[in-house]
Order: sequence, then C-alpha cells, then structure tokens
Amino acid sequence: MKAQTILDNTPRHARAAPSASLPARVRIRLWDLPLRLFHWLLVLAVTLALITGELGGPWMELHGKAGLGIVGLVVFRLVWGVIGSAHARFLSFLPTPSKLKAYLGGRWRGVGHNPLGALSVIALLGLLAAQAGTGLFSNDDIAFSGPLFALVDEALAGRLTSLHKQLATVLFGLLALHLAAIAFYAWFKHDNLVKPMVTGWKEVEPNQAPPAAHQNASGRKGGAIAFALALAVAVAVVYGVSGAALPGSPAAAAEPATATQGQPGW
Repeated sequence: MKAQTILDNTPRHARAAPSASLPARVRIRLWDLPLRLFHWLLVLAVTLALITGELGGPWMELHGKAGLGIVGLVVFRLVWGVIGSAHARFLSFLPTPSKLKAYLGGRWRGVGHNPLGALSVIALLGLLAAQAGTGLFSNDDIAFSGPLFALVDEALAGRLTSLHKQLATVLFGLLALHLAAIAFYAWFKHDNLVKPMVTGWKEVEPNQAPPAAHQNASGRKGGAIAFALALAVAVAVVYGVSGAALPGSPAAAAEPATATQGQPGW
C-alpha cells in the first residue's frame, strides 16, 4: 500500500516523460512512380509467364508475349538504374563488402534496399534476363518457337530450350525466398516492405532519414526526360528481339508485298 501511495503521488509530467522523449519517425519519399510501375508490371508479367508456361498448349502464345514484356521491363530497369531517381540507382544500393558487414553486424542505417535485399534484386534481374533471353531462341517441337529461333541451329536451340526450363525452377525458388523475406520483415521486424512500393513513402527513424538537401536533389533526378529515354530504349530492344524485322516475319514481309501490289504476275 505504501508503494502504491508513492506511485500515486508521482508528478504527472514525470510519469509521462519517458514516452514524450521517444523520437518521432520521419516520412520520406523513397520509391519513384516509374520504379513502382516497373515493379508491379513485372509481378504481373512474371506471374503470367509462369502460369502460361505450366499450362502450355494454346497458352504458349501468351507466354511468349509475357516473355517479351519481361525483356522490356528488365531493360527499362537497367536504364533507370543509371539515370533514375537517387534510390533507384544501382550505385545507391550496390552491396559492397563494407555494407554487407555493417548490415550483418546490425550497424547498417540506410533506407531503400538493404545489402541482402540488393543482392536479391540483382539476382532476380539477372535471372529474369537469362530466362527471357533463352526463351527468345527456344522451341518446343510442337507448336511454339521463340521469335529468334531462326537465328540459331537446331542443336543450340535445343540446349537453350533445356536451359530455359531449368532456369524456371531456379526462378520459382528465388521468388519463394523473396516472398519469405517480405513476410519475415513484416512479422518479425514490423517493417512493411510492400506499402512503400505502393505509395512511394516510408516512415523511418530520424537517424535514417537523408538530409533535406539530399531529398530535394533526389526529387530532381529521374524526371520526364530520363523516363522517356528509358522507355524508348526498352521499346527499341523489345522490337529488336521480337523478330519483327527478321526476313520472313509478317512485319518484314508486309512492305515487299505492298510494293509489288497491282503488278502483273507475268
């Protein structure tokens, strides 16, 4: 009872002091709109490619289109990783040995991709590039062949097709690890990695927030011109690997047919 009396006589402001001293979290702009669009379009394209690849048969045409979409998205991300906003640039999150050591030791205080997350991003981009690239030359000997199948001999096409199927298994595993990491951060570290990729904003501790000058400079990077350039490169690459300009393709054959239209057949 005496202890209770002492507790009741403690000044109100003294009891509230510990909670009042907690630092407020800071809301920062993390992921830009082009990067977020890339991310969710890639989720859609990869999901579509994996499902249609498993279904096979008449779904393979859609599988091929999803693969071309992945090619374009990966190319866009590579360009955006050089000329995009600050947190989207590869130089901002490359997992150097010092960063990995600091992260594993609990001393990393950055924002955006942590060093292990950066390794996952790089691995996924590389794997998707290899997966989509081998698919361009693949052939199932039934009803589907990649748009660049005619550029390689049958033996090489067979090896690339086999590699394409093997990489799909690796991709399933890497995607499972990626989803497991997201769940781990959400449940055990109380860090929602999905929300910032939807809204672009993230709440961080004050000591993690970049200086205001850095934030302002970041906002000026990766503008409309950079976006247009990255998009143009991606579209050009997709057109190039789609086989549309190859001899014998419908697009390539359309122009000669138009030029000779109306000429006599003799």
